[in-house]
Amino acid sequence: MAFPVIVNPVSSTQRALAPEISTWPSGEPQLIGSCCGTCGATTFPTQQRCPKCSGGDMSDVLLPRRGTLVAWTTQGFPPGPPYKGPSGKDFVPFGVGLVQLDDVIRVEGRLTENDPAKLQFGQQVELTMIPFTSDEDGTEVVTFAFQPVSN
Repeated sequence: MAFPVIVNPVSSTQRALAPEISTWPSGEPQLIGSCCGTCGATTFPTQQRCPKCSGGDMSDVLLPRRGTLVAWTTQGFPPGPPYKGPSGKDFVPFGVGLVQLDDVIRVEGRLTENDPAKLQFGQQVELTMIPFTSDEDGTEVVTFAFQPVSN
């Protein structure tokens, strides 16, 4: 089962789950990481101190949109707290993958695909936004995910 991809974002009835981690509602959103000015290490999400050298010379950097699927699994049950997505009969299993974004960084995130027959190690994927849940007022909450790139 594939999740619907949000093609035309920016609606008063949508909001990002974590608005600080991406450039959404840009039509081609990118994740926002940090790069250390001392040692060059890259982190996601942003951090004030470098986990490699402990330096404080961190600056925001836009991460590549495309990458390679390094590892993946299917999440067959609702995660524990602080998960706020669908649960019980509304829960739908989802793919989770480790994606190598160029030679920059590996990022863990949802996949738009959860069918093992449609996922392969080394597969090219691209960042997108997908529906996650809805607020009490009906606002759709979206989150980032990686979708397979069709060749």
